[in-house]
Amino acid sequence: MIQGKRLVFVTNNSTKSRKGYLGKFTGLGLNVRPEEIYSSSYAAAAYLKSTNFSKKVYVVGEAGIQEELDLAGIAHLGGPADAGKQVTLSPGELMRHDPEVGAVVVGFDRAINYYKIQYATLCLRENPGCEFVATNRDAVTHLTDAQEWAGNGSMVGAIAGSAGREPTVVGKPSGFMLDDIAAQFGLGRDRMCMVGDRLDTDILFGQNGGLATVLVLSGVTSEAALLSPQNAIVPDCYMSDLPELLSALREPVAAK
Repeated sequence: MIQGKRLVFVTNNSTKSRKGYLGKFTGLGLNVRPEEIYSSSYAAAAYLKSTNFSKKVYVVGEAGIQEELDLAGIAHLGGPADAGKQVTLSPGELMRHDPEVGAVVVGFDRAINYYKIQYATLCLRENPGCEFVATNRDAVTHLTDAQEWAGNGSMVGAIAGSAGREPTVVGKPSGFMLDDIAAQFGLGRDRMCMVGDRLDTDILFGQNGGLATVLVLSGVTSEAALLSPQNAIVPDCYMSDLPELLSALREPVAAK
């Protein structure tokens, strides 16, 4: 709690679990509880749990998704274990897949390969009722400060194309995250504010959910991009960085 406000940290990055992010926050000297961290890896597990899911999950993604599925008691396969697998494509090649897989979860995967795409496709096309869940559809991500890198949208798109299906997206800007956060903490949306550095995920997430929105220019979005005539996503206000927001919170409220 800061200035009487509850903070919830929301991220589309599915490579870490809440426990993984907790270690990062602790390393920065921040006192954050696991339940105050809402990653898209957790969102995927929470979504499946909300549907009373009882089968196996095939994971295209990294350890964060698997750790959250473990905590939710959901069986899974794939993920990092399939990173080095290859398809030979010899005459008559037939890839076997587990008929007990009832959902494919796709998150950002730096070791994605043809084997994973094909396995996920087979599950979605051949296992009756198999769900298709994406942690997010971000077109690009910022892995380094040198350039933008292909985001999870490219991985989801590859599987959506081959499976001929669109996924249920649980990360920003979709509504599942916000619905679950509001329910968990008993928060009214008229008292919530989304603060973020990206227009097409953070600010759109807030706007879609009826929240106040604040854009900070210390991350992905530049002021030029925000003010561009081509930009249609406009926050309620914007500032250069988070310290400006803290200054605003400390200012006394004028008497009416």
